[in-house]
Amino acid sequence: MKPPTIRITDYKWELYNLKEDYSQFNDLSAAMPDKLKEMQALFAQEAAKYGVFPLDNQAFARAIAPRPSTVAGKTVFTYTGVNVGIPTDNAPNILNRSFTITAEVNVPQGGGDGMIATEGGRWAGYGLYMLKGRPVFTYNLLELLVARWANDGDPPLPAGKHKIVFDFKYDGPGIAKSGTGVLKVDGREIRTLQIPKTIPFMIPPDETFDIGDDTRTGVNDLDYQVPFPFNGTIEKLTFNLGPTQLAVGDQKKVQERAANARD
Repeated sequence: MKPPTIRITDYKWELYNLKEDYSQFNDLSAAMPDKLKEMQALFAQEAAKYGVFPLDNQAFARAIAPRPSTVAGKTVFTYTGVNVGIPTDNAPNILNRSFTITAEVNVPQGGGDGMIATEGGRWAGYGLYMLKGRPVFTYNLLELLVARWANDGDPPLPAGKHKIVFDFKYDGPGIAKSGTGVLKVDGREIRTLQIPKTIPFMIPPDETFDIGDDTRTGVNDLDYQVPFPFNGTIEKLTFNLGPTQLAVGDQKKVQERAANARD
């Protein structure tokens, strides 16, 4: 693995003749140094004209840098009822740590259906929901893996009060490590599953944290389509977060990897 490139001036300029090489396969920078200098000067002229300077390759690193937040340092979050459109910066951060989600719900006659809690969506995120009367937890790992905790052979939950728990043990310290999740209903284990990796940096910021519905994209299009309102009652929803499991130096690694994601 090549060392990370941090300074914008460390990148190598490349030169292509797009009239003949539309796929940019043949780098002409070494063979045509005078033409490269000409194009560099033109770039500098246009960049100054349109306010491109100063160049900065750390946009993604800045995007994941910790910021002041109303929930900074919180490890216990409690909600009731429907609450949608919460920005990801104000949501419980489940990344790189163990966590437990406990949902105390009242299932209506005819069976429960709909989203209990979700953050993220099609590109990355998680969702705890009921599908045709049965609880499900889905973890979407950047579409590389969509893990699903459920037992579709179980009978639907009867009407009334139930406690649904998803407990995840993270195999840290470190970034994006594996972990094991257990889905339980009323103290009975429904499904245990280990996943080899977890989301490393961030859940897409153009998604939101939703309780009682799913207002953006779904984490599992095979299970449901948005919107996906819960037809029961969420009496209490609790997130318990374990300590962040980043090893010494991991935060710097996160910043460096983010700054060089295109490499």
